Amino acid sequence: MLALPSSVAVSVAVAEPSFRELEGSLTCQCGCGLTVQTCNHLQCPSAIPLRQEIRSEMALGKTKEVILDHFAEKYGEKILSSPTTTGFNLTAWVMPFLIVGLGTLFVLFTLLRWRKRTDLPSPTNTGATPPSGADMSEHKKTLERELENFES
Repeated sequence: MLALPSSVAVSVAVAEPSFRELEGSLTCQCGCGLTVQTCNHLQCPSAIPLRQEIRSEMALGKTKEVILDHFAEKYGEKILSSPTTTGFNLTAWVMPFLIVGLGTLFVLFTLLRWRKRTDLPSPTNTGATPPSGADMSEHKKTLERELENFES
């Protein structure tokens, strides 16, 4: 068993966020609907200042969460490229899966109902024995009488 001296401090290294990662987490505010990373407007009045602000926040050694919180406080949650997983925004994460699940259940339920309908015995295959020759002649006589009465 390995024992560490009590004077040795154990530190957990927190990976610093990359500039590209932060750019991809923020939505450009120029109206293009893209992230700051993918905004393709030359001299964009929103992406360029946001990039500078990201660099200045990174220079202070802040974590990704702290930087994103800073932008959300300053510009509102609309600047985040994906909704947070708290409060009402949780609906944006849950609803697509819920709708797909309910749609799948609906399709399965419908298929099972259709299958039950096709499992019913057909009128030609009811399991009854066909009428004998004597019964057929009686049916023919009844049919002929009915047709004569109908034509008169």
